[in-house]
Amino acid sequence: MTAISHRPPSFNESALVVGAITFGLMFGILALHLDVHILLICAVVFTMLMSWRCGYSLNQQIELIGESLKNATGAMFAFILIGMIIGVWILAGTIPALIYYGLNFVSAQYFLPAGFLVCCAITYATGTNWGAASTIGVALIGMGLSLGFPLPVIAGMIISGGVFGVNLSPVSDVTILASATVGSQVQDHLKSLSLVGIPTVFIVTIIYYFMGNHYMGMETGGVSHVDQLQTTLTHIFNISPWVLLPIAITLGLTLLKVASQVALFAGVVVGGICAILLQDQSLAQIFASLNYGYSHTSGDALLDKLLIRGGIQSMMWTFSLAFIALGMGGLLQHVGFLHVLLKQILPKIKSNLSLVATTLATCVLGNMATSEVYISMILNGSLYKEVYQERGFSPQMLSRLLNEGAMTSGMLLPWTTAGAFMTATLGVSPLVYAPYAVYVWLVPLITLLLVAIGKTILKPESMQAAA
Repeated sequence: MTAISHRPPSFNESALVVGAITFGLMFGILALHLDVHILLICAVVFTMLMSWRCGYSLNQQIELIGESLKNATGAMFAFILIGMIIGVWILAGTIPALIYYGLNFVSAQYFLPAGFLVCCAITYATGTNWGAASTIGVALIGMGLSLGFPLPVIAGMIISGGVFGVNLSPVSDVTILASATVGSQVQDHLKSLSLVGIPTVFIVTIIYYFMGNHYMGMETGGVSHVDQLQTTLTHIFNISPWVLLPIAITLGLTLLKVASQVALFAGVVVGGICAILLQDQSLAQIFASLNYGYSHTSGDALLDKLLIRGGIQSMMWTFSLAFIALGMGGLLQHVGFLHVLLKQILPKIKSNLSLVATTLATCVLGNMATSEVYISMILNGSLYKEVYQERGFSPQMLSRLLNEGAMTSGMLLPWTTAGAFMTATLGVSPLVYAPYAVYVWLVPLITLLLVAIGKTILKPESMQAAA
C-alpha cells in the first residue's frame, strides 16, 4: 500500500461523514425502524466514497477494513464461544440448575438489588461483563422471568452490574486500556473511578429495591408457578451441584487470569462432559446444541422461552453486525475523519465542565461512529491527553472519563459490538433495556453534577495546594 496520494480529510468532510452516519443510524433505527445491518452497509459505502475522495483506493480501503477486523479477532471468536457455551450448558443442566437453586434463595422483593450486586461482584472478580452476562446473566433472566419481572428490566439490571464491575476491576481489559492510553497508574485510575462509581452503586441498589417492589405487585405466576417450574426442571434434567462444575471452572480460570477464550472453551468442554455423564446425552445431541442451541420443548411456555436458545447460529446476527460495524470503524479511524473533527473542536473548550461534558460526549460519538468501545477509548484518550496535561489535570481524570463515557454508552447502542453481543445474549435490544440500566446512564450524569459544583476534579497535589 502506498500513501503518496493520501490527504487528510477536511473539517467539513469529517463533519459530513460523522454527522451523516450518526443521524442516519439514529433516524433509521428509531424513526423508520429500518434494519440496522443494511443501514450500516449504507454507512460503509458512504464512508468508502468519502475515503476515495481523500485518495484511498478500493484495495487500500479493504486493507484498512481488514486491519480493523484483525484487531478484533478475539472479540469475534468470543461471539462463537458464547453461543456454544449457552447451548451446551443448557443441555448439561448447568443453567437449569442455576435457575432452580436461585429460585430457592432469592425472593421477588430482593431479586433486582441482589442480582445487581451479584453481577457487580462476578464482573469485578473476572474482569469481563461479556462472560458474566452469558453465564450468570442467562440464569438471572430465567429466575427473573419466573418471578414475573419483564425481560428489559432484568437485562438492564445485568448490564448495570456488568458495567460497574468491568470499570472498577483491576483485571479488566478496559481498565488496562484506559490507563495505558493516557499514561496513568492502574491503581490511581481505579481510585478515580471509585469516587463516582462506589456512591452510585449504593444509589442504584436502592433504586432497584423500589423497582423490584413495584414489579412484584405485577407478578403473574406467583409461588405456585415457581414451584411448577422447578418441578418441570427436575423432570427434564438431573439437577445436582455437579452440573454447576462448568460455570465453576470457567469463572475459576477467569479469576486466575487465563485468557477469556481459553476459559470459555474449557467451559464448553466440561459442559459437554457433564451432558454425557449427568444428563445421558449423546455426542450427536451435544454437537447439535453447540451449533443450533437447545431445542427440546417442555410443554411449559415460559420454560421453553428460557431454555430454547444458544448455539453458534444464534450468534450470527450479532457476528455479522459486528463484522460490518468494525469495518466502518476501521475506515473512520485510519482515514482520520474523527481525528480531524475533534481536533477542531478542542481549542474552543474553555471551562472544566465543558471539557468534561465534551469528553463524555465525544466518547459517545466515538462509539456511535466506530461501533467499538476500545477504538473510542484509544481515539479520545490520544486526542485529549495533551489538553488535560496543559490544563493541569492528573492523567487519571481523563482515564476515568474514558470509562464513564465510552464503556457506558457502548452498552446502550445496538450497533456497537458490546450492544450487539448483549442483544444476542440477553434477548433484548439496548434501546429497550436502556431505561432500566440505571447505573450505566447515572454515572456520567453524577460526574457532570459533581464537576459543576467543583468536586472530583483531579489535579496533582501541588496544584491542588496552589489553588
